[in-house]
Amino acid sequence: MGAPPAAEEPYHRVPEGAGGFWPHLEAGPCPRSGVIRRDIRAPPGDRGGTTLPPGRGRSRRARVRRRHMATLCRPAVSVPEYVITMEQTLALARARHPDHPQLPLALRLIENTGVRTRHIVQPIEETLKHPGFAERNKVYEIEAKARVPAVVQRALDDAEVLTTDIDVIIYVSCTGFMMPSLTAWLINSMGFSSDTRQIPIAQLGCAAGGAAINRAHDFCTAYPGANALIVACEFCSLCYQPTDLGVGSLLCNGLFGDGIAAAVVRGEGGEGIRLERNGSYLIPKTEDWIMYDVRATGFHFLLDKRVPATMKPLAPALQTLAGLHGWDASDLDFYIVHAGGPRILDDLGEFLQVAPEAFRFSRATLTEYGNIASAVVLDALRRLFDEGGSHHRARGLLAGFGPGITAEMALGRWHRTSEETARHDL
Repeated sequence: MGAPPAAEEPYHRVPEGAGGFWPHLEAGPCPRSGVIRRDIRAPPGDRGGTTLPPGRGRSRRARVRRRHMATLCRPAVSVPEYVITMEQTLALARARHPDHPQLPLALRLIENTGVRTRHIVQPIEETLKHPGFAERNKVYEIEAKARVPAVVQRALDDAEVLTTDIDVIIYVSCTGFMMPSLTAWLINSMGFSSDTRQIPIAQLGCAAGGAAINRAHDFCTAYPGANALIVACEFCSLCYQPTDLGVGSLLCNGLFGDGIAAAVVRGEGGEGIRLERNGSYLIPKTEDWIMYDVRATGFHFLLDKRVPATMKPLAPALQTLAGLHGWDASDLDFYIVHAGGPRILDDLGEFLQVAPEAFRFSRATLTEYGNIASAVVLDALRRLFDEGGSHHRARGLLAGFGPGITAEMALGRWHRTSEETARHDL
């Protein structure tokens, strides 16, 4: 879309529900598309809707929105080649902690996760060792650089864009640390433009997958026609701590797995979920329920026993977001949510009054890969794509849950091209 006529006054344009993540950006063109953004500063107190200059009616507003709608395209996902089964996990727990007074409880909790297999970045013999935080972080960097580019390339290919079409890279990970972020290395090694924005997110844990989708949505709305690349890289096995013997730690040893995911959010065109609204919700006074205790030995994961019950306060937040959009969270066509554990999915289904089948994609990720942290939401979405997607304009919800306790939520409609729509409807 070209710039409005020069004689007109700049006008405000903020997406419905996108909030003000970039509320004060200066006027200027999208770096690659050339689309002019006259002024996107929201009026005070305005967190949604669209304000147009005098004389501009709803029909033009609708045309603008249709022309520049952020579409979340097919994710690419990869898991490492080393596999550990539920049976192996239980056997290891028995062998390493035979005298643990709460071993029977820990074993029962691990079995109840429903996780059948997990993929890890090193052989189990290496995973069980602890060479020190520095050595583990070196493994994180080496493996990330070895494994991420192929996943990124598949995501770009699936979205039918080039590295030079990407305006921002949003990289999420909570299982290793690099500075500069892996985003800088990707830009240098894969041919992204040197003016590509970088947004690394390291401290939202499992909620970061949803947060990345929402920040990409915000960016593509702030810069109409821009494209965002989301990358999630989680090597949870590198956070294994052999001296952590609490029941929560033993449970986590049987729950988390490793995985990499990437997806493109296109500012124009593309097949997938057209993002319409997003939001975030923090349960007050729960910041110590999921947290890292950072020591010389690395990240020690602390999980409060109250975490599995968090859907009771989070489900109303999902219902509120949907209600603001004129939707009913209990009556949508698809649900892509973080699978932190089976009770999360069971309770969410109960509170939203939706059938267990609604969360089949998230449950499949949990069963086959375990909890792969920020990559869960993208893998669950990949499974929806593999099933053939949903019908054109089907309404859906995406949500990631993590430390805070934080929920990152998004609403969107399934979008197909005319050709795809016709083929799907045959």
